[in-house]
Amino acid sequence: MSAQPDQAPAPPAPAAAAQLLAQLRADRRADTWVPAFYSLTPLHDVVRTWQLRVAAAPAVDAYMDSGRDESGFVDLDDVLGTRR
Repeated sequence: MSAQPDQAPAPPAPAAAAQLLAQLRADRRADTWVPAFYSLTPLHDVVRTWQLRVAAAPAVDAYMDSGRDESGFVDLDDVLGTRR
C-alpha cells in the first residue's frame, strides 16, 4: 500500500531537474532536448514561487496572529524578485 494518494503523483526530488538536465546534455539528442527542457522555465518559476510562499506561510501566520495592525502590505514580487 502506498502512502501517496492515487490521484496525486509523488513530487520530484529537489535535485531532479538538475539530474535530468545532465542526462539530457549527455544524450545524443541533446541539441533537440536541452532547448525543449528550457521551454519549461515558466513552469519552474511557478513552482519556485509557490515553494517560497508555502515556506513563508508559518511566519506570515505568526505575524498575523500577533495582533499587530498592518494596514499596508508588501507585494510578494518585491520580496521574491521579478519573474524572468
